[in-house]
Amino acid sequence: MTNITRRAALAAAATLALTLNSGVSFAADKTVVIGYQTSVEPSKVAQASGEYEKATGWKIDWRKFDSGADVIAALASGDVQIGYVGSSPLAAAASREVPFQTIFIAGLIGDSEALVVSNKSGIKEPKDLAGKKIAVPFVSTTHYSLLAALKHWNIDSKSVQILNLRPPEIAAAWERGDIDGAYVWDPALGKAKETGSILVSSKQVGEWGAPTFDAWIARNDFIEKNSDVVKQFVKVTGKAYEAYAKDPSAWDAKSKQAADIARLTGAKAEEVPALLTGYHLPGLTEQASPALLGGGTVKAIADAAAFLKEQGKVPSVLPDYSAYVTKRFVTEATASR
Repeated sequence: MTNITRRAALAAAATLALTLNSGVSFAADKTVVIGYQTSVEPSKVAQASGEYEKATGWKIDWRKFDSGADVIAALASGDVQIGYVGSSPLAAAASREVPFQTIFIAGLIGDSEALVVSNKSGIKEPKDLAGKKIAVPFVSTTHYSLLAALKHWNIDSKSVQILNLRPPEIAAAWERGDIDGAYVWDPALGKAKETGSILVSSKQVGEWGAPTFDAWIARNDFIEKNSDVVKQFVKVTGKAYEAYAKDPSAWDAKSKQAADIARLTGAKAEEVPALLTGYHLPGLTEQASPALLGGGTVKAIADAAAFLKEQGKVPSVLPDYSAYVTKRFVTEATASR
């Protein structure tokens, strides 16, 4: 190789390196803010391992929230672009026409949320709730389930002292003995069960006609400008769910998966395997089915909104909630596997 040829080759290599470095820098300069909660579900493992960052090429600012209402407030203001919420705050936000779409059903709630009463409260059966202090995060899935359970038991909700507390506040109030019970999720639920007993879980309330679910939602303007990021987010989430479904026994108390989930949620690693069974965790194929994002989720949101309207928690309901649900990304993610 002549000197001139060598210099040309070095210049070309330098240009290529600059181009590649510029490309990496450009991608790394993009940041998406994702709001998550302490629910025990498989995507926490992908979050812990950085799988979302690898798939999207974006920086991710993971922000922990104590309730879906807080996630909705951050998403409505534009501080969060993708967020994890329960069906009740989701329905309330849609009824107020916050601009978002449901992109992935994180779990159909079963025994992972429950009404637990203190062993010192004197509450042995539902009728004993009258006059007692029951804590719940307002406009959460557990708030919805508590009101539905009271209605099922023919107990006037006004006869119960229902207090608006976030899960960390519930744990502290329980420790002080300030409340008689709480409808909440882990880790606050697990802590309360050490000195309390379960009166009803969301699995049974769902069987009474008031099912609840958790979901990932994304702002419409973010979806419009960054659809590939949303698709990659859904794909990574679905992959984590399928890894769990393929071999749940590998996620035992001593596994790295349990350790990762415990670190991000505050749950005890030894409790993680049982907590994962507290949800039905649909994989990518099931996500697009008529029962979920293919139609059922729209009906579930409408039903929750109607109940919230009846309870005076939202001023009005929409004639159609289909604009708040899309199966586009689970379909695209499934096709690209």
